[in-house]
Amino acid sequence: MKRPLIITGVIALFIGIFVYNAFMQVTPEEIENAPEWVPIEEAMELAAVDDRLLLIDIFEVGCQFCRAMNRDVYPAPSTRSVLDRAFHPVKINGNSDNLITFLGEEMTEQEFANKMGLTAFPFTVIMDAEGNVIDRRRGYMDVQALTRFMRNALEKRS
Repeated sequence: MKRPLIITGVIALFIGIFVYNAFMQVTPEEIENAPEWVPIEEAMELAAVDDRLLLIDIFEVGCQFCRAMNRDVYPAPSTRSVLDRAFHPVKINGNSDNLITFLGEEMTEQEFANKMGLTAFPFTVIMDAEGNVIDRRRGYMDVQALTRFMRNALEKRS
């Protein structure tokens, strides 16, 4: 009578440990030095006050290059120095049905991405507080490329 109970307990403990470890591997790790992403409505209001630009990262949940930029490129010190000095960072899920308000018009994040000319993920857009697109680029950019892209946008605006 005790033996089946002990075996069942050991099996339940094993399954519990397995499930716990599986969830710990699936849970995303917090990225150190990641930018503080702001909703687009708030970013446009802030940009109107402090004369910064918006850097909009349009991503897809399953995109490996989007994750690589999020993990390796945005937290890099050289990227962060330019980003923190002159931009308000915004993240938009290019396949999401979440509603946003852009220039007084309510639309889904997917509609916004299409309006920006989305052709592939990741897609990066730089715009001013009035919603004028200064530059856009599709695809993965490493630290040097993204930093150069942001600096070029600052020069175009000047």
